[in-house]
Amino acid sequence: MRLTARQLALATLDRQLLLERRRLDVAEAVRRVCALQAQTPASPYLALWNRVQDFAPEDLDAAFADRRIVKATLMRITLHAVHTEDYAPYHAAMLSSLRAARLYDRRFTSTELTHSDADALLPELAGFLARPRTGAEVKDEVMGRFGEHAHRVWWALRTYAPMHHVPTGGPWSFTQPNTYLASPAALGAAPQEAGAGVRRLLLAYLQAFGPASAQDFARFTLLRSAVIAQALHELGDQVGGRPGPRRTVRPVGRHRAR
Repeated sequence: MRLTARQLALATLDRQLLLERRRLDVAEAVRRVCALQAQTPASPYLALWNRVQDFAPEDLDAAFADRRIVKATLMRITLHAVHTEDYAPYHAAMLSSLRAARLYDRRFTSTELTHSDADALLPELAGFLARPRTGAEVKDEVMGRFGEHAHRVWWALRTYAPMHHVPTGGPWSFTQPNTYLASPAALGAAPQEAGAGVRRLLLAYLQAFGPASAQDFARFTLLRSAVIAQALHELGDQVGGRPGPRRTVRPVGRHRAR
């Protein structure tokens, strides 16, 4: 069935819980919409206020504190709030892009350090972040190994290393300075984990925004078109739509992206 522009807009608003507020647990609401922008502390709170009936900021404070929802750098190399069970596969999906965005940037390459130099710090960093630390504390720790380049190495690692921004208390949970905690996600995603992560993220995106095109998903994630095409091929009949490079796809049925 071909949708009109109005029907498509209404379908997207409904999937995004924006036609009417729903009585949902905040963690389930975040999962239903795939992810919430969280570049500023207020963003996920305002997003949920628009979607969840009788929402109170304390509900999201508690979900962050209990780690049912986590905040981390993911899609489009920006901070998002996601359901904790979705973080590891989403991070696996985005890891190659996150890593390349930093390690090929002149702010890192100008140090003349190698990618291996940065990656070698990941296990040590995970141990140091076994409890919450501020960015200044991490930079001081990195200073012992990289000296004057510590701030550039930390700038790269804080984007692609598996870690969360954690609440520091106060109004709406997050205050400056940022505080970080290691994630139990694997330090390096194997190719099969990355592929599974892309497929899970794609299905979650379609359930939250679909029907949508492969280009829409590319804009949402900044993943390469070849990566997205491979995921669509592997999903096969789990998604429906017309073929072609600008294909519009949608999830088939109501299966959860797991």
